[in-house]
Amino acid sequence: MGTTEHHGTADVTAEPLLPSSAVEAEPAPPRRNMFAFVCATLASMTTILMGYNLALMSGAELFMRDDMGLTDEQVEVLSGSMNMFMLASILAAGWAADCIGRRGTVVLANAFLMAGALAMSLGGSFASLMAARFVTSVGVGFAVVVAPVYAAEIAPASSRGLLSSLVDFFITAGILLSYVSNYALAGLPLRLGWRAMFALGVPPPLLLAAGVLAMPESPRWLAMRGRDDDARAVLVRTSDAPAEAHDRLEEIRRAVAAQVGGAGVWGELFVRPSPMVRRILANVLVLYSFQQASGIDAIVLYTPLVFKKAGISSTSAVLAATVAVGLVKTLSIFVATFLSDRLGRRPLLLASAAGIAVTLTSLGIALCFGAGAGAGETTPAVAAACVASVLAFVTAFSIGLGPLAPTYSAEILPLQLRAQGMSLGIAANRVTCSIISMTFISLANSITMAGCFFLYASTAVAAAVFVYVRLPETKGRSLEDIGVLFAK
Repeated sequence: MGTTEHHGTADVTAEPLLPSSAVEAEPAPPRRNMFAFVCATLASMTTILMGYNLALMSGAELFMRDDMGLTDEQVEVLSGSMNMFMLASILAAGWAADCIGRRGTVVLANAFLMAGALAMSLGGSFASLMAARFVTSVGVGFAVVVAPVYAAEIAPASSRGLLSSLVDFFITAGILLSYVSNYALAGLPLRLGWRAMFALGVPPPLLLAAGVLAMPESPRWLAMRGRDDDARAVLVRTSDAPAEAHDRLEEIRRAVAAQVGGAGVWGELFVRPSPMVRRILANVLVLYSFQQASGIDAIVLYTPLVFKKAGISSTSAVLAATVAVGLVKTLSIFVATFLSDRLGRRPLLLASAAGIAVTLTSLGIALCFGAGAGAGETTPAVAAACVASVLAFVTAFSIGLGPLAPTYSAEILPLQLRAQGMSLGIAANRVTCSIISMTFISLANSITMAGCFFLYASTAVAAAVFVYVRLPETKGRSLEDIGVLFAK
């Protein structure tokens, strides 16, 4: 790698051994995107602990109630509090990513995730569990902001959709692992089982931190710090061709030079934002809010409750069904991962929002028939329809709105505003998530569980309209070129 040249003149010095026709017809290198893929994967894998810790409570709480005597209110607070606790670290993550770098922030996130998982497994009271949940939330907040930023900045335009969507893939993989953990460890002694579930989250952050230290810093962050030579070296290794590395560096230099001096990031975002920045920030906030307003966390956190309402009474059967949900959700993300760079972001987002609306409506209808079965009983057909609707819902969510909300947001934010802008978008996402997760049981008692899903379906319809009207396609464009789409 060290001998690779970066400039157009370098090609001349490297030519004597090659015929000119071979140079003109030179194909993309065989190593196309592999180094960028490895780097983006390592950064994105940190978010696996977000999915694991978020969804683990859905099964662990069944055992924590009996072991620690937790009330329904305490369980609901433990389940939903992580989203609120995340807000402080989410808003700080953009500042940290700009100050210590994207890579340093990922390492810091892993340290908090390891400490939080250990503290959770050793918790002896509700207060200690809440404190451990807070520590975990700090790590999750850092990870969920910086991972998509790093992936978007390290990836060439040809594979940015794939590499950026890895973040949601690993979040979903973490959810699946938590469901498998719940099911596999359910047979352990009551006091040991749920603690072992959380303890499994201790080793991965340590291993990931070691891997992250071996990967390069974001070339865009390096350029922002005036380290052009270091940025060029990273770009050569993460571009499809040396000429592309040169072009990317020139685009980054122009973006850095265009930064508004004196106002600072927050000044550009709020004090005197340009019309383009206002449009972009509004789209980021709304898109991230719609992602959670679809009700995905109501399903992730309360899948056992939904299935029990559908008539599945056995705890082991409920946990097995949640594993199926996690598996389908994980596999479905591959659709967005491999098609977003071919079909584009808009078609997948539109298909996802429409699918969510249809599947949540079918889930609500199925629960209505179940509720009308009498004496709290439901037929096997109703239970099967509910399970099928949930599986279809997570599929629809995972092919578009889930993985592409962070991908699209990281793409459209200007370089100097990307880290802080992502912080704001994810903060809006977590606030919406908190509202959904901490009101689901109360809302279901008020308007019925079926009514909840009809409400979430209506927000999906609004999301589809928003995507169609406000979000242009970004496929194939460089990050520095995307801003022109919002300049009108």
